[in-house]
Amino acid sequence: MSTGYNDLIAVGRITGTHGIRGQLRMQSYSGNLESLKAVRQILLRQPDGGTLHEYDLQQATRHGGAVLLTLTGFDNINQVMGLVGNELCLRRDQLPPPEADEYYWHDLLGLTVVTDLGVTLGSITDILETGANDIYVVAGKDHEYLIPAVASVIAKIDLTARTMTVTPLEGLLEL
Repeated sequence: MSTGYNDLIAVGRITGTHGIRGQLRMQSYSGNLESLKAVRQILLRQPDGGTLHEYDLQQATRHGGAVLLTLTGFDNINQVMGLVGNELCLRRDQLPPPEADEYYWHDLLGLTVVTDLGVTLGSITDILETGANDIYVVAGKDHEYLIPAVASVIAKIDLTARTMTVTPLEGLLEL
């Protein structure tokens, strides 16, 4: 397969099966189902992080807090059990460009986070999706910070320099 790793954007993780007819349950990293509905082929990356397999996507629908996927040619739970734990990836060219001040999670992971006073906090290791806003998990040398993804805290994101500048709310860094 000619798709380069840097051209892939992880959009979710297969967390289980749904029913007995071969549907998969996926936790979406972005909550944006429209991009997934627009594609016909998906890539599943095995938990080892490197092995990719391409599948034809027949249908993607929201079901509660998850997304249900139906893959072409899979109609039995036994056929899809081995896909649980895989990460669902799309090629960057399958996704629409993000709007102004919007970013794909893939682009934010690994950014170095510094305060507006120049103090380096660490790097973004995970992003948690909450009802109100995302939370950036920033791992520092001796501490982990939870930074809310809100305009009053995120001062600047520079993807070229791989940095995020934050203006911490009072008490945020003492938690």
